[in-house]
Amino acid sequence: MFQKIIRLSIDNKLLIGALTLIWTIWGIWSLVRLPFDATPDITNNQVQIIVTSPSLGAEEMEQNVTTPIEMALANIPRVTERRSISRSGMAVITLVFDDRADNYWARELVNQQLGAAREQITGEVDIELAPISTGLGEIYQYTIHTKKGYEDKFSLTELRSIQDWIVRKQLSGTPGVAEVSGWGGFVKQYEVDIDLDRLNAMGVTIGELYTALNQNNENMGGGYIERNASQYYIRGLGLVSSLEDIGRIVIKTRSGVPVLVRDIAHVHYGHATRYGAVCRDGEGEVVAGITLMLKGENFQEVIKNVKARIAEIEKTLPEGVVIEPYIDRTQLVDRVTGTIERNLIEGGLIVILILILFLGNLRAGLIVASVIPLSMLFAFGMMRLTGLSGNLMSLGAIDFGLIVDGAVIIVEAVVSRMAQYPPGSLPRGKLFDDMVAESSGQIRQSAAFGEIIIMTVYLPIMTLQGIEGKMFRPMAMTIFFAILGAFILSLTYVPMMSALVLGRGKQRQLPLSERISRGLASLYMPLLEKSLSHSKTLIAGMVILLALSVGLMTTFGAEFIPSLEEGDFAVEASMAQGTSLGQMVSTCTQAEQILRSQFPEVKQVVTRIGSAEIPTDPMPVERADMLVALRPKKEWTSARTKDALQEKMEKALEAIPGLEVELSQPIQMRNNELITGIRQDVAVKIYGEDTEVLSQLASEVARLIRPVEGVGEPYVEKVTGLPQLQIRYDRDRLSEYGISVREINDVLQTAFAGKVAGKVYEGSRSYDIVLRIDNEVRNELSTLESIFIPASSGTVVPLRQLAAISYQEAPAQISHEDGQRSIYVGFNVKGRDVASTVRDIRAVLDKNLRLPPGYHYSYGGEFENMQGAARRLALAIPAALLLILMLLFATLGNLRETLFVATAIPLSAIGGILALWVRGMPLSISAAIGFIALSGVAVLNGIVLVGEFNRLERSGVADRRQRILEGCARRLRPVVMTALVASLGFLPMALSRGDGAEVQRPLATVVIGGLVTATILTLFVIPAIYNLFGKKHNEN
Repeated sequence: MFQKIIRLSIDNKLLIGALTLIWTIWGIWSLVRLPFDATPDITNNQVQIIVTSPSLGAEEMEQNVTTPIEMALANIPRVTERRSISRSGMAVITLVFDDRADNYWARELVNQQLGAAREQITGEVDIELAPISTGLGEIYQYTIHTKKGYEDKFSLTELRSIQDWIVRKQLSGTPGVAEVSGWGGFVKQYEVDIDLDRLNAMGVTIGELYTALNQNNENMGGGYIERNASQYYIRGLGLVSSLEDIGRIVIKTRSGVPVLVRDIAHVHYGHATRYGAVCRDGEGEVVAGITLMLKGENFQEVIKNVKARIAEIEKTLPEGVVIEPYIDRTQLVDRVTGTIERNLIEGGLIVILILILFLGNLRAGLIVASVIPLSMLFAFGMMRLTGLSGNLMSLGAIDFGLIVDGAVIIVEAVVSRMAQYPPGSLPRGKLFDDMVAESSGQIRQSAAFGEIIIMTVYLPIMTLQGIEGKMFRPMAMTIFFAILGAFILSLTYVPMMSALVLGRGKQRQLPLSERISRGLASLYMPLLEKSLSHSKTLIAGMVILLALSVGLMTTFGAEFIPSLEEGDFAVEASMAQGTSLGQMVSTCTQAEQILRSQFPEVKQVVTRIGSAEIPTDPMPVERADMLVALRPKKEWTSARTKDALQEKMEKALEAIPGLEVELSQPIQMRNNELITGIRQDVAVKIYGEDTEVLSQLASEVARLIRPVEGVGEPYVEKVTGLPQLQIRYDRDRLSEYGISVREINDVLQTAFAGKVAGKVYEGSRSYDIVLRIDNEVRNELSTLESIFIPASSGTVVPLRQLAAISYQEAPAQISHEDGQRSIYVGFNVKGRDVASTVRDIRAVLDKNLRLPPGYHYSYGGEFENMQGAARRLALAIPAALLLILMLLFATLGNLRETLFVATAIPLSAIGGILALWVRGMPLSISAAIGFIALSGVAVLNGIVLVGEFNRLERSGVADRRQRILEGCARRLRPVVMTALVASLGFLPMALSRGDGAEVQRPLATVVIGGLVTATILTLFVIPAIYNLFGKKHNEN
């Protein structure tokens, strides 16, 4: 079949040329429209439910809200994980679905079940679903602040109103944007601050005041009337529009005199209770915004739309107000794309140089080289058809040497055949076409099956699930497409071009090429003859070397996936439980000043304290994320590496008393949190019922693991120790006065938390009217004790007569995993691999940690991902090997020869293992994928060599040793050439220090090292095995 396709292509040069032109146009069109990003989006398929209720504490939130919702959602199909966090005033419940579940279907199902849960939940509770975004969704984060000289003209309240009603409003309509969330500043409100003394003197209750505000602020339509020929619509106008309007509302009439709101309360502009703040560059507070990209959208298109809209919005801002980005993922994407382009260009140039040098024919080299862009254009077209994006994984692991292997073998066969003709006697025209078809056809079947094996070995990788599937499936598919394109080209375009251009002009090899070929042959052939004389010793030596390599591999550490250097840092900062927001702002401002003054590498520092308006990351106010934007690495002076700079920054921040810090990277931290619910690399998760016991066990775990090598500063999830004023009601006194618990709670909620009693509209903007106690006395314990509660008799009773008030510590946060209470101790791994670190921790905890009955622990974070990946690779690797053996047997048609060639697989791993050891790299998913890829590449030259032995046998060469010597001499140049282009094509990737190269290096290192031993195996060990066990001439 292959011979017929080659013949047809040579006979129809014009048709093949036209199809190649169409192929090129299609590839370029697809490339222009291909979405690009830094890395694949590895966030799992999840739906988040965000619940807010300012009046509920952590325990009440868990009992009244979180648990009913979890129970309602327990039987939703295709859910793989349920976890939740309940805090004072809010809860976040996360459902993780399998990757094949449609996100919109999942959200619809969750919404339906939430309907049943809402019926069981009492009180004022707001339940909504988080935006449809992912860990890579925070594409553009910005601050809104004033220019120098305008600091006194805009307050934080005004800046927040600009964010909410100008920036957010206009940015929300941008195509591809899921949500725009505000953070920091003060959300404007119309506050009605109650003067308790005047309230009591006027005989007014808080409930009466609330009712008056609520019932005296509305417009209403009243139908219409007809008068003569006209129709007049009736509209009652009663909305308040100013502070004065609110103050003039009548609450009640006392002795014929109306009591107005302004008589018992101070009406003024205020702000909502704050659960978060944003600081910048050590200069104090600013307002921030976060643009979330809709899941599945094209990053390049969305960020272009966002920046265009921001440019338009800036024109509408008041003079002196600016929008300044502090996280723009375009910069990371550009740096990673630059690394990919540089590696591909350098690898391509190396491959082309080797081709020209070894083929000794410039035209032949260019024919093979032209396969590289053409096959990549085919890959781009297929990527667009299958919805793949261009990123570090899909494009960063392409080796042009693998792509051109088939073309190399065909063109080399043609060039070798041409070299057999004396100068000037090369056939022309139809005879030359026949010669190209014949020489191509002789070797095409072996080369074709070799390429098919390389493509097939990537099929098991395409079946991987989980994070490793999202990371490496795009790579496998892209390489598959590129090799498939090269396979098609080697059957059509390459023979056609060889017949078209190689027969023209003088056919003279480059002198350097001749010297290289002769030098290789003179060096190789004597060594081959000696090895054939000691075949058993050589084979035994390779087996021993394999055993030693496997033993060496058992000493390696292991990690999940090497961390991508994002070019920015994220500092996780925390203080003691119960620290006020004001204290956190002050401390974080001090930390920003240290970073800005001591590290010239820092371009900008923005700190996000507490929770955003849309709390997908529900941090308490005593925790903060400090995002440190860095200058390009070439401008660094304090340190040369990321780890060294992080260590120095951590040391500098230790000078701040009470502040605990841990340095990570923004996307890495966000991905960790969304995927596993834990920000750190590794976590010890403890399960049980009592939060106090869980907290004690977590502190003990932190103490035990802190000395273990590789463990960064452990972070213990803060679940207890929240300072709280607890009011315990005396039920006998309540019954005496006829007062219910709910009545008291309503008064307390309104007086201290504040209760929304309507809205004021300022054009298209709307602001809440909030009723609460005057801020000056709100923080006094005496105010709480003396607040009056209306009794059923019409009198009022101070709270101190109805309840005992005391200071207590209460749960700060209650976490659930699959419905069970849990706590975690998280840490980042530093200077060591994850697997060996966890192994040492496991030994320490197994020996020293004693758990009460009903309590148990497990490991989470990156280690959990690594274990899942190992289980799936345990199936993928044997599947890949089985496919190789089946294809080898289909190619060679002989079980014995199949096993000859298959020995290349384990023995080629020797080089991969040694290469990792030399470079000090642990085993990782990247390295494992490299070994899978290597197993397919390793057998290619073995197929070609054994195929040549069989061809010589069929042509009448009866002596087995002679077949080996003659076949190896003929195939020496293509074997060495294909090995060099395949290995050196990966060299820029293996040596690269650019952004994103961390993930590529292990894979490239394994393939390069493995191909070295695979080539030695092909040239020496396979001949030795064939010499001992190969069939004799008279065998069938």
